[in-house]
Amino acid sequence: MKTGAKILIEALQREGVDTIFGYPGGVVLPIYDELYDSSIRHILVRHEQAAAHAADGFARASGRVGVCLATSGPGACNLVTGIATAYMDSIPIVAVTGQVPTSLLGNDAFQESDITGITLPITKYNYLVKAASDLRRVVHEAFYIAGTGRPGPVLIDLPKDVSTDQVQDTTSISETVSLRGYQPTYHGHIRQIDRALDLIAGAERPLIYAGGGVIHSNASAELVAFAERIMVPVTTTLMGLGAIPGDHPLNLGMLGMHGTQYANYAVTECDLLLAIGVRFDDRVTGKVATFAPNAKIVHIDIDPAEIGKNKKVDVPIVGDVKAVLHVMNDRLKKTGRWEPWLGRIRAWKEKYPLRYQDDGRLRPQHIIRELSALLKGEGIIVSEVGQNQMWTALHYTFKKPRSWITSGGLGTMGYGFPAAIGVHFARPSEPVIDIAGDGSFQMNIQELGTVAQYRIPVKAMILNNMYLGMVRQWQELFYDRRYSYTELPPVDFVKIANAYGIDGIRVDSRDDVASALKAALDTDGPFVLDFRIEREENVFPMVPAGAALNEMIGVRQP
Repeated sequence: MKTGAKILIEALQREGVDTIFGYPGGVVLPIYDELYDSSIRHILVRHEQAAAHAADGFARASGRVGVCLATSGPGACNLVTGIATAYMDSIPIVAVTGQVPTSLLGNDAFQESDITGITLPITKYNYLVKAASDLRRVVHEAFYIAGTGRPGPVLIDLPKDVSTDQVQDTTSISETVSLRGYQPTYHGHIRQIDRALDLIAGAERPLIYAGGGVIHSNASAELVAFAERIMVPVTTTLMGLGAIPGDHPLNLGMLGMHGTQYANYAVTECDLLLAIGVRFDDRVTGKVATFAPNAKIVHIDIDPAEIGKNKKVDVPIVGDVKAVLHVMNDRLKKTGRWEPWLGRIRAWKEKYPLRYQDDGRLRPQHIIRELSALLKGEGIIVSEVGQNQMWTALHYTFKKPRSWITSGGLGTMGYGFPAAIGVHFARPSEPVIDIAGDGSFQMNIQELGTVAQYRIPVKAMILNNMYLGMVRQWQELFYDRRYSYTELPPVDFVKIANAYGIDGIRVDSRDDVASALKAALDTDGPFVLDFRIEREENVFPMVPAGAALNEMIGVRQP
């Protein structure tokens, strides 16, 4: 006989789980008692939201399913932002939540919440388990659903009596999972692939637009081979950074609202857009009608619901990006001959380079570029959300997939620092740096306690302008500098770090940037860098007054 809690832990081990991020509470005590003797490493966070973000960071960095655990009621509800973050970016996590006993369901019992109902719109699937004998099957299915097709979060809600019930554990689990109504398509239709290849052969100004789907399917090598074979330039979304090396001659960097001017001009002027693992989100397209207005569009994605959802396409190809690109590379008959088009793009790059005012003051772009030069493509960069995220996306040279971890779709402030904790446990031998704004960092600043307890060598780089920087930027550009509730009081982050036993340095001068970064990276444990940057620095190309942005991609003020 085995308890449901024991079956759960054994089922997680069977799925290869070695790390769980969580926070205990009353109804999950049976699970925590089984964890005490298990081989699974449990990381005690300081807030359940951090557990979800850490599981998310683990999944993004490793390509495996991340796992978090919380108690019922407020504990489960505190996971919601992290689950929604994973859902919007198609990240495979399994969230296990405790629940009140089945006899009390629906009675408004102490710490009861309908977490399956709450998370229905933000999970790929969820389960309310009512029998311990179902647990082994449920766990196996949950991991399969989370990690296959278009990845996403799955929630398992476990009433306390199901955890404590003792049953004969005779369930036999097949390695293969067959679920009615869930059959992801991995191989693109060959006729559609040939149509796409015909369009490439007839194009004069083709462009590849690559997104997070390339990263999820581990298709970076196939993407680079495809681009090089046909000599077509590549622009990436925020989530696609690292899919092609940042210093590759065909790479145009990020497109969209905060993207490079030459990438946006290329999208506007191209006559064929090869959209690979993207969803045509509004931060990329702006006004959809003016996005790629002259182009035939080929869209490759594993999720058929994304094709045609935001932008009408000419050739839809449903399938796994890696598998489809592999076939396309095999069937390509002609190499590129688009020198006039490549020449125009080179001219745009020369005319509109990424630049900033390098006047000796402490500016964030300089800090990011110094870090990039110091790491030389090694390590993993995590970011919070806001100006810090965009400065990093534009000025850091990402050379490998899964070296850039950030919240894209939901844009979750407070994501980066706890996600960096998960990243470390996924890839413990690599340096992990969280680039943060002072506003975002304070949203989950309590996780300094977690990195201190486990001596997690995450380096936090705070680009501190004492503002909610991106909101302030919009107020400057569109609201006549009426800074309504966006100014933050000064905080001594180094002293806070020291209170947790963590070293840190405050940097006020441009001359001290390189030495401070080196000191942080040379420290074995966690480290906090507080960079007091120019307070009203903006993200390119939002100066002056958004006019260039509006002209390029049709974005109107918020």
